[in-house]
Amino acid sequence: MSDNTINVSAESLERFVAQAFAAAGCNDSGARDMAQCLVHTNLWGIDSHGVLRVGKYLERLRSGGMNGNPQIRTVRADRALEVLDADNGSGYVAGKAAMARAVELAGQQNIAAVAIINSNHCGATSLYARMALEHDMIGIAMTNVAPNMVMTGGSRPVTGNNPIAVAVPTFGDFPFVLDISLSAVAGGKLLVAAKNGEPIPTGWATDRDGRPTTDPKVGFDGFLLPMGGHKGFGLSLLIDILCGVITGGSFQHELKSMYRYPNDPSNTAHLMIVMNPLAFIGKQQMQERMSEFVETLKESPMWDPQAEMLLPGELEYRSEKERRRNGIPLTGALYDELAAIGNELNLDAALDRIAA
Repeated sequence: MSDNTINVSAESLERFVAQAFAAAGCNDSGARDMAQCLVHTNLWGIDSHGVLRVGKYLERLRSGGMNGNPQIRTVRADRALEVLDADNGSGYVAGKAAMARAVELAGQQNIAAVAIINSNHCGATSLYARMALEHDMIGIAMTNVAPNMVMTGGSRPVTGNNPIAVAVPTFGDFPFVLDISLSAVAGGKLLVAAKNGEPIPTGWATDRDGRPTTDPKVGFDGFLLPMGGHKGFGLSLLIDILCGVITGGSFQHELKSMYRYPNDPSNTAHLMIVMNPLAFIGKQQMQERMSEFVETLKESPMWDPQAEMLLPGELEYRSEKERRRNGIPLTGALYDELAAIGNELNLDAALDRIAA
């Protein structure tokens, strides 16, 4: 097994991952959607939600835990509100379908909300919020997940870390993109720490009895702690209500973790909301006002003269520019894992290395 970091081109990685999903029974368009989403997430520097998860998704496609050929359909609709059924398809495919429909409806009504039920893990919610930016609109994306988070002092999880993302066009170099889960840290970071043999800070996770731990493996098998105590806890409950309770989808313990139940549908639900800000003000006026907003933040003094004020979405913008030029860094273990998948599935696509 290689211990070094290996940089591969984004284009070759996307082709490789798409071929792998297609070989595991996913239809071509779904395989492309999943690969594109995962590689984009790595480009943004969010490696915990990138191709690290390919092996798990392949396992679920092969076992039937996730449907590689879903027939997404509308189950309820009233003007700018709709609910879609994902037919146990990939959350990436479902999320893109729901956001595309929300954008279409918002183009007619200036605001729209589209929920999708009976779905699966959808990765970084900013993938879907950003889709609205292509239409000069504001995108909001959220999803519920199986209970994996305890309130401080609790011994059993009662809610998920339920991510939410908001993307706002700035008409500048990069958009405003806030993408957070409501635990102190995303579960994927525990996977990264475990793969790298690193401890985690106290306050990230607990063991199976709710007691704090610094061992990422113990924490991943245990429970996450909420961001900001009762604030993150309360917001996670709200997202479960919006995604699952009011849409007719699954919520709380009706949801299943794809890690603890790899052969079962996850029953996840997502909600996509799109707003047209140009219904309030003109595009030029919004560009001027957002420019002033960004400039004010950038000029905010820092106590450390070497420090810089960064806006939500700026790190991802910089990371994508750098990684498109120099390649996406994969740990030696992950590169070897992907290479083994390629050999097992007899893939034609190769992982093109880029010299660091």
